[in-house]
Amino acid sequence: MAEPVVIATWPFGRLAVETASKLLTQGKSALDAALAGAQAVEDDPKVNSVGFGGIANRIGTVSLDACVMDGQSLTCGAVAGVENIRHVAAVARKVMEKTPHILLVGEGARWFALQNGFPLETLLTPESVAEWYQKRPKDLKPEGHDTVTVLARDQQGHLGGVCTTSGLSYKMPGRVGDSPIIGAGLYVDDMVGAAGATGVGEEIIRCGGSFLIVEQMRNGKTPQEACEVAVKRVIANAVRRGLHPASVSFLALSPKGEVGAACTKGANFQWAVFQNGQIEMRQAKELE
Repeated sequence: MAEPVVIATWPFGRLAVETASKLLTQGKSALDAALAGAQAVEDDPKVNSVGFGGIANRIGTVSLDACVMDGQSLTCGAVAGVENIRHVAAVARKVMEKTPHILLVGEGARWFALQNGFPLETLLTPESVAEWYQKRPKDLKPEGHDTVTVLARDQQGHLGGVCTTSGLSYKMPGRVGDSPIIGAGLYVDDMVGAAGATGVGEEIIRCGGSFLIVEQMRNGKTPQEACEVAVKRVIANAVRRGLHPASVSFLALSPKGEVGAACTKGANFQWAVFQNGQIEMRQAKELE
């Protein structure tokens, strides 16, 4: 029997890890646990970059993206640009389980959610509306980008992962980042490992971040080494375009329960870990 392990992005990832670890110790699957952990963050109105209470886009609406992936079967599902549905990670799992597709977007994704019993609700809170009015610059440039990604290993040694976000604050309507894209924001393979991302999604998509990390692990790199390879790729991609590297962070989990994380300089990436029965917060290594 394998020792349960869970990792998640950012300080609010501690809530995800606390929720998921309880389920793992009860024998629940990695995907069940990761989804429950992510949903706990979606439900928290104090987290303004995920789910309920997320900061709105350029026109004042909250648009959510999410994906899930099962490492045993490589089955996955995703939704993007979904409004008025809170638990988009759970909707992504329904896409995985009930359709032949991987990604549903916009009104089609919302229609699918309604058909599967998800209620319509406003995702704005008085606090998030006030923050939107207070902080929005004149040109409403994108600002925050703190996704929750949860990676888990269960007692059977299987891996599962979930990624969910409201995306960049003040983003253009219709903008989709890395979070619902399998291979960018998330990739999970029982044979090799799991990886996830948070940060400026355009840069994560550009390097296929999570898939890149898993393939580095397939070639013998540790989770830590693989995350550092991905961060270095983000930096190199920025340099060749004459730009300062964007804020990007990665984390990874191996089938053996090894973990790792890395980020670009200044990202100040803190991540939560449940390992050997203990929960702790760690600071990711910054690269430049």
